[in-house]
Amino acid sequence: MKNYLILFFLGLGVSSCGFLSEEAYQAEFSELEEIVDRLEDQGALMSQSLDSIAHLYEHQIANYDSLLVYADYDKYLIEGPFSTATPGSDSTKSSIIVLNTTSDRERALQEVAATNFLDEHFSDFVRKNDLVAQVYSNSALQVSRVYPCYDHKNIVDPNIDVTQFNFYYAANEINNPSKGLVWIPDAYVDPAGRGWIVSLVHPIYKEDSLFAVLGVDFTVDDVIYNYLQDFEGEYLLVNAKGDIVAGKAGAIENISMPPLKNHVYRETVKSENFRVSDFNLFQSRSKEVRQMAQDFLLKKSQVFEFQEEKNLKAALCYPFQEIDWYMIQIIPNS
Repeated sequence: MKNYLILFFLGLGVSSCGFLSEEAYQAEFSELEEIVDRLEDQGALMSQSLDSIAHLYEHQIANYDSLLVYADYDKYLIEGPFSTATPGSDSTKSSIIVLNTTSDRERALQEVAATNFLDEHFSDFVRKNDLVAQVYSNSALQVSRVYPCYDHKNIVDPNIDVTQFNFYYAANEINNPSKGLVWIPDAYVDPAGRGWIVSLVHPIYKEDSLFAVLGVDFTVDDVIYNYLQDFEGEYLLVNAKGDIVAGKAGAIENISMPPLKNHVYRETVKSENFRVSDFNLFQSRSKEVRQMAQDFLLKKSQVFEFQEEKNLKAALCYPFQEIDWYMIQIIPNS
């Protein structure tokens, strides 16, 4: 990325810009780069860990008949769609749902027992990765296994079809023919009740058929709290559509977005009335902010200087390499 920055400044001619000096731009871009690097480094570690579990998962189910023979059918008690394990009752267990949409409940219950080996690996994964909200497997037979255990009986509708959610179909044969890891760049509401999240998923194949999708979730709240709050300045993390995946309150207020619940974005994204369309750069009340979004996301510019917004000086944009996201710094007038 360092070479990218050098080439950027050579080609941009920032000394001709009227608001910030070339040195000031370089300093701000260096901080943007650090934020992006930290997030991408964390993502790379998560990817490697999830990939390891995926390979183990596929190796195990390649011998599915043996798994059934030696499976512990008594580990989980399933009452209706739900396992009886509750949060805090047993840290070694996941929450299991055999959804009502399964095509074969008996086979699904067998699958629960055959895949109990995942619990140990899920627990280890969460223990080693502080930012992980949950790790899970959702199968073609509509078996959902989520760790750590959560209040699934009161949160999840047992009549959903898990294959219709993006954390499943983004990894299927049509959308992921390479059969590898896939980042889901759009934040969405977690059916398990953990608010707005982003996901990394990996398909699991048994022979030539999609057996399940393995996934890990990160909450928007954690992205804000653990990364953006460590840096001075006002930052926005947006996807290619202009949706604000995460952001500091000051940045969001400065670009004429809707009022924030309790003036804090991380509280707003937990609220039931939050709509991602409300927090899209192209929906800003400011014509210049909408133009900034077009320049950054469509024209791939990296600097935007405000002319009409009295409270804003400039904005800088830095792209991610592994996911179609952008880190934007909003620079207000002092």
